[in-house]
Amino acid sequence: MSTKDFIFKQHEEHVEWTKKLDFYKDEIKILQERLEEIVQKNNQKDVLILVEHFQNQLIIYRNNIDEIQHKITVSEDKLQSEIDKNPVASDHRKTEYHQAEKDEVQIFEKLFKEFHDEFNQFVSKWI
Repeated sequence: MSTKDFIFKQHEEHVEWTKKLDFYKDEIKILQERLEEIVQKNNQKDVLILVEHFQNQLIIYRNNIDEIQHKITVSEDKLQSEIDKNPVASDHRKTEYHQAEKDEVQIFEKLFKEFHDEFNQFVSKWI
């Protein structure tokens, strides 16, 4: 079953998701700085192993953000293409809903929150 929704509503969601993902990119930078701070204060092997684990996770999350943002851009381009085909009353037209992108953003947020909680536990132990 395919779902359709208004073009303008989907565009608004793209803008919202992009802002959220930009926020997470900024958050990753902050978390990276925290890891650097831990490394400066602790050079024990077990701590460094955990730091490397978290650094790898941050790289993965940064890559996930880039991939999701690319998919949002592709979806936004499709919306623009629909408008370009027939610009008349485009604010009243519907097109195929971008459920896959919505799901990816929601899953990313859930997983990142879990990661962030784990990260904070680690930081509280070593700072």
